[in-house]
Amino acid sequence: MNASGILPGISLVARSPHPVEGIEAVVICPTFRRPDHVLKTLQSLKAQETVRRFAVIIMENEAEGREGAAVAAPLFEAGDMQGMVVIAHDRGNCCAYNAGLQTALQHYPDFRHVLIIDDDEVADIHWVERMIAAADRFGADLVGGPQHPVFVNPGKSRFEKHPVFKPTHQKSGLVPVLYSSGNLLIGKHVLQALDQPFFDPRFNFLGGGDSDLLSRCAAKGFKLAWCEEACVYETVPERRLQADWIRARSLRNGVISTLVEKRKRAEEPFGEARTFAKSTALLAAAPFRAARDVAKGSVVTGQYRLYIALGRVLAHFGYQNEQYRQPEKN
Repeated sequence: MNASGILPGISLVARSPHPVEGIEAVVICPTFRRPDHVLKTLQSLKAQETVRRFAVIIMENEAEGREGAAVAAPLFEAGDMQGMVVIAHDRGNCCAYNAGLQTALQHYPDFRHVLIIDDDEVADIHWVERMIAAADRFGADLVGGPQHPVFVNPGKSRFEKHPVFKPTHQKSGLVPVLYSSGNLLIGKHVLQALDQPFFDPRFNFLGGGDSDLLSRCAAKGFKLAWCEEACVYETVPERRLQADWIRARSLRNGVISTLVEKRKRAEEPFGEARTFAKSTALLAAAPFRAARDVAKGSVVTGQYRLYIALGRVLAHFGYQNEQYRQPEKN
């Protein structure tokens, strides 16, 4: 622990004057070179209509420029936002998430839930209330919700039905799987039951650390739920609608699927071989499944199936598309 009372690899930039006792939830938000948008994210959190007391932790992951921390810190120092701004010195989204979770555990003794939102998202005005209410209603340990795309170019709204942008579930209730940390609630008791680091740094620049974490939680028997009404809205820049970005993201999702399954089956007899067999079977079936999608008028879904299956197989031969290595292209 350093002189400011923060854990190694994390340094304090700003702290609000509010008491930490009685905080029911902590919202963590990593930021990296999005100073304008992180202010929009904070504005949406300040506007929350909820009876819950919650704090916000901003984890700046650009240790040199610190643009996000620079614009966020005055809001916390003035008491306009309750919580903290910290620097997560180790680069990568998993390291940033871990810094936020560790800070929450260290500084907020009474919280029951952590909620996660990204710095390219804004929260619905009832987001905090609905996520926590869903955890209570469904007896769930983790809750996910939809990340609705908001396209910078409104003329590209047709992309909202693309599998890359479409939410995993469409109905509230208990679910077998969750994949994303972009709109997620995790019970404190879940964190206390997991080994650290919570998010595996091997996924720092590939993505998929959230899928891996959620897979491990499900394997431990924790209940997962979906809250369709607890929405966040993700700003989608023009570059994410380009064919090469969508292709790379689709292949990446296939790679992540294999890596998560390999870890899940690591202790099983012939687990690696079974995962490879599944990957090759999916690749063999992909053209036929894609043809059915095309026949139904959904060419993009058919292409997505092909790329997912190809990414799964390529992962067995060491292929990884680390999109987050070049943030300016992500």
